Amino acid sequence: MRYILTVTETNKYIKELFTRDIILSRIWIRGEISNYKYHTSGHMYFTIKDETSLIKCVMFRTQNSTLRFKPENGLKVIIGGSVSVFERDGQYQLYAESMEPDGIGALHMAFEQLKKKLSIEGLFDDKYKKRIPLISERIGVVTSSTGSVVRDIINVLCRRFPNIHIKIFPVAVQGEGASRQIANAIRKLNELSCVDVIILARGGGSLEELWAFNEEIVARSIFASKIPIISAIGHETDFTISDFVADLRAPTPSAAAELVVMEKMVLRNNLNTMNNRLANALTKSLILQKSRLQRVIESSAFKQPYDRVYQERMRLDMLGKSISRSMKTILSTNKSSLALLVGKLDAMSPLTVLSRGYSIVKAKGSQEIIKSVSNVKQGSELEIQMADGRISCIVNDIENPFALGGNNE
Repeated sequence: MRYILTVTETNKYIKELFTRDIILSRIWIRGEISNYKYHTSGHMYFTIKDETSLIKCVMFRTQNSTLRFKPENGLKVIIGGSVSVFERDGQYQLYAESMEPDGIGALHMAFEQLKKKLSIEGLFDDKYKKRIPLISERIGVVTSSTGSVVRDIINVLCRRFPNIHIKIFPVAVQGEGASRQIANAIRKLNELSCVDVIILARGGGSLEELWAFNEEIVARSIFASKIPIISAIGHETDFTISDFVADLRAPTPSAAAELVVMEKMVLRNNLNTMNNRLANALTKSLILQKSRLQRVIESSAFKQPYDRVYQERMRLDMLGKSISRSMKTILSTNKSSLALLVGKLDAMSPLTVLSRGYSIVKAKGSQEIIKSVSNVKQGSELEIQMADGRISCIVNDIENPFALGGNNE
């Protein structure tokens, strides 16, 4: 007798087999993420693979909300969870409950990912760094109210500048909610505008203990602050995201207190030195100006101020006479040249030629000059222009002794 199952019953039976398996109910798998997709519901769907095989995976929002880093394609990870069957599709998959980078810690991975993201956005750029005031009268300190850090900062500040105003804003510096408290403290100090500079401080510790200063919310609150911020997190070898965003990094909290304000005695000595240098410079300047004034008083120009005027007046007279002579010479030369040109023009004038007995013959009513007897005939009416008048006449006879054969008309 055959026992026939429906598809649903078959998938349900296979799922029960997977569930009862001790290994598959709690398994760790190493592989590389591919086909990663973050759904709008908050769930993560992806595939984990090696050189020859792959398994489909899902990590629900409840589990992935605690991840310190962001999964991405190509990332090698170790995933803990259970393998079961999705009854509707009859497909087995890994339900991930935990995930960590393979070969590198999750916190270190999260640190590098956030550092890269904020660097691309420009939060680390020097052009956004604000200048730390030379002398800060009011200093805000964001740190834990307990521990040696706050006492060290207060001791250094009071020793270097006793009458400085210190405002402590106590916050949790590690643990859940610490990052929000730190960000809120920075925002509140900016709203109150009650300090000139802020020191963000914490003692040394592990990466986990310093993690509050690697949170994105703290980094963005530092960047948004209008008040300059000095980060003093951990020891000199410790680096956090806050150090990269802050306007100045101090290797230790005590060093931050030294950087934020000059020692009062050193400042006073510097002021005295500059005051003495200024006094000496003024004295030398007065001596120099007095010497220059004395030279001016003893100069001939100061004793005989009109001497230069007289000299220039005489020079002006001489220049006037020189100009007058030059003008007369030029006029005389030009007058001679003009007379010569007038003579040449007069010699070539038709009126002058006519006055010597010559005349100009034209056909009556025409302006054309008759130059040859061949241009007239008997009976032609002519006009003869003389030096003192005009004669009208009629041609009665024409003689041309230069014509061939001596013919006459």
